[in-house]
Amino acid sequence: MKVGLFIPCYVDQFYPKVGIATLQLLEKFGCKVGFPLNQTCCGQPMANSGFEHLSQDCNRLFIQNFAEYDYVVGPTGSCVLHLKEHLHDEKREAEATALRGKVYELCEFLTDVLQVKNLQASFPHRVGFHQSCHGQRGLGLSQMSELMAEPFSKPAQLLAQVQGLELIPLTRTDECCGFGGTFSVMEEAVSVKMGKDRVADHLHNGAEFITGADMSCLMHMEGILRRSGSKVQVVHVAEILNGI
Repeated sequence: MKVGLFIPCYVDQFYPKVGIATLQLLEKFGCKVGFPLNQTCCGQPMANSGFEHLSQDCNRLFIQNFAEYDYVVGPTGSCVLHLKEHLHDEKREAEATALRGKVYELCEFLTDVLQVKNLQASFPHRVGFHQSCHGQRGLGLSQMSELMAEPFSKPAQLLAQVQGLELIPLTRTDECCGFGGTFSVMEEAVSVKMGKDRVADHLHNGAEFITGADMSCLMHMEGILRRSGSKVQVVHVAEILNGI
């Protein structure tokens, strides 16, 4: 299958190793991966700030870059959810509609499409998993704790296949980290307090690493960890699944 690799702009600029790990992981499972070199921001920051009409050029470019692929995979729940819900183009709406159904977050793609059951990876550490809001409540990557329903987690299903990894229990399994994209700029104090609370839960339960499927949330928590002098590190789930 032909897979288009979608790398969010902040991952490209600040965490390129996450993009490389995603590419290598997809290729390990037989995907023929293409990476359009002129891809840019998906337009989510504008839409989240109330200026979705300014993201039309982003939509047109995304369609131009990725319409030919069987699937489009990105290592971030928030950007993928934005594309699934907001990718439109009045001149190419049929292509936009088809493409919205082909965009997948990495863990979702590995479990639902590739149906990965045997990962050859090792990570002998105590790991706390941060379930980002967009992935959980938007993409359905895991069950929400407030529902009286059978729990599940697609990322945890994959992490359970990693040798030596101990996935620690958290006191509040699906609490928001407070990043929220532009929310962290407009409501800085609230965002920081939420982030500190989220980090404290991981630290209290003995995490050596904090992982997640959204590098934006991890970036937020990484800043809090660094400023407090903590030795706990953040690492994207793609890096662990790829064997770092």
